Amino acid sequence: MYSWILMLVVLAVMAGAYQLGRRRAIASAGGPKHIKQLHSLPTYYGLYAALWAGIPALLLMGLWSGFQDRILIALVTAKLPPAMLDGLSDGRLSLLVSDIRNLATGNIVSAEVTPEIQAAADQYARLGVIAQWSMWAAVLAVALAGMAYAWMRTRPQMRARNRVESIFSIIMIIFSSIAILTTLGIVLSVLFESLLFFQKVSPLEFFFGTNWSPQIALRADQVGASGAFGAIPLFTGTLMVSVIAMLVAVPIGLLSAIYLSEYANRHVRSTAKPILEVLAGIPTVVYGFFAALTVAPFIRSLGASMGLDVASESALAAGLVMGVMIIPFVSSLSDDVINAVPQSLRDGSYALGATQSETIRRVVIPAALPGIVGGILLAVSRAIGETMIVVMAAGLAANLTANPLDSVTTVTVQIVTLLTGDQEFDSAKTLAAFALGLTLFLVTLTLNVIALSIVRKYREQYE
Repeated sequence: MYSWILMLVVLAVMAGAYQLGRRRAIASAGGPKHIKQLHSLPTYYGLYAALWAGIPALLLMGLWSGFQDRILIALVTAKLPPAMLDGLSDGRLSLLVSDIRNLATGNIVSAEVTPEIQAAADQYARLGVIAQWSMWAAVLAVALAGMAYAWMRTRPQMRARNRVESIFSIIMIIFSSIAILTTLGIVLSVLFESLLFFQKVSPLEFFFGTNWSPQIALRADQVGASGAFGAIPLFTGTLMVSVIAMLVAVPIGLLSAIYLSEYANRHVRSTAKPILEVLAGIPTVVYGFFAALTVAPFIRSLGASMGLDVASESALAAGLVMGVMIIPFVSSLSDDVINAVPQSLRDGSYALGATQSETIRRVVIPAALPGIVGGILLAVSRAIGETMIVVMAAGLAANLTANPLDSVTTVTVQIVTLLTGDQEFDSAKTLAAFALGLTLFLVTLTLNVIALSIVRKYREQYE
């Protein structure tokens, strides 16, 4: 039976527990006319009963769903003949387990179905049905038991509001901890894999090398597998494409935000701003097609007419289209921040004889500078992390060049390339992706720290 149906049933039990708990509180006080005798409002007594009915049941359901398949697989594999399991590697055992699971669910298997595998699949399906019904019974029993416990504890003197607020506080702390621990886990996993990479490749070669060819030779006479991991071409390519994108996005986005917030009338603003923000909803692959099929050929033909040698895939084409893509990030956030500046500041500037342009330049922009810097920082992060446009318009070649008309590649593109397909996570080629990711993370963190210090400096000067 589907788990989402059980979740809906638990939610229905919670709704019933809420009503029963609320009515129980009113009845224990002597009726609606004596609600003042309750320590808390009847709503809190209902929430208390709903939480006791739902939280333990949902926790049990989550744990059951998480461990059910592992337990079933352990029970099924324990019944297999020892001859089938002897000498199997972890990969082959995983493939065997997948075949048993696919056969039990009616999917395609990768090998011939033997009587032993068929028997294991039948046992897996049978145990799965038993486990599902057992989960239903256990979860509903826990939900009803929690509702009964809250029913018995409901009295006029019970501090229902304090207990409900404590439960919600614990829930928020748990979810906040999950977010923090998830971030910490991501950072540590990337860090550990990067340390493994730097045990195979020197950090000096990685950070200061100028040749990027992450191909590991499988034999001594293999051609084109030099295994060079100098990441300078990737860093310069990322910087070049990002700078071109920001040169497009920041002036256009900021000036459009100033016009829409300070000069445009209400009709123009209500029409132009949604049209501008539509750019943020276009998939990046569409921008990639536009860059590869329209912008790049146009730049190449324009350069040819001027006698310039332009590559079919260039950093200029990718940067221009990427700049168009991130204009809404700068424009929308800057517009919201500028509109949040109090009108009294503008009126005071006008009262001192300043013109509208002087007011915008010397009052509005300094007051909105923290938000504007935040929007630009978001645009920079978006430009650094973009992949699809660079793949389709700038290429995959790691060229160390300062010419925007040449083809380049970026850090994110190489991360995707290194992790595409079946890879072994003990080779320097695959581990290089984690080293690139760690470097990208540190660069972004440094930009955030610098931006916060700049914002703090200007905010103190304004205050």
